[in-house]
Amino acid sequence: MAAPFEIEVEELDRRRKAGDEPVVLDVREPWEFALCAIDGSLHIPMNGLPGRVGELPKDRDVVVVCHHGGRSAQVTMWLRSKGFDRAINLDGGVDAWARRIDPNMKVY
Repeated sequence: MAAPFEIEVEELDRRRKAGDEPVVLDVREPWEFALCAIDGSLHIPMNGLPGRVGELPKDRDVVVVCHHGGRSAQVTMWLRSKGFDRAINLDGGVDAWARRIDPNMKVY
C-alpha cells in the first residue's frame, strides 16, 4: 500500500521525536545543503539520483526534501514510478522546516 504523497513538517517532526525514523532524502544542490539541512538527512542531489537510487530502501518511508517542495515532489513521483511506494514529499521543504520547526536553521 502506498504512503500518502505528502507530509507536513509537523508530522515529520512528531514521527522523528517518537522514534519513527523515515529516511530523509535531501535532493537539493550541494551549495544549498551546505547552507542548512535537516539533521540526519541523506544528501543525493536530484541530478545524481538515477545513479544512486539503489542506496534507498523500498521497505521504509523515504521523505524527500528540497527548498520549498517543488523539486522533491518531482522526485517523489519519479521514485514511485520506480517502485518506491513509500516515497513521500515534504510539503514546504527545508524552508517550512526552518520556519515552523527549527528557528535556528538558516533560511535562504
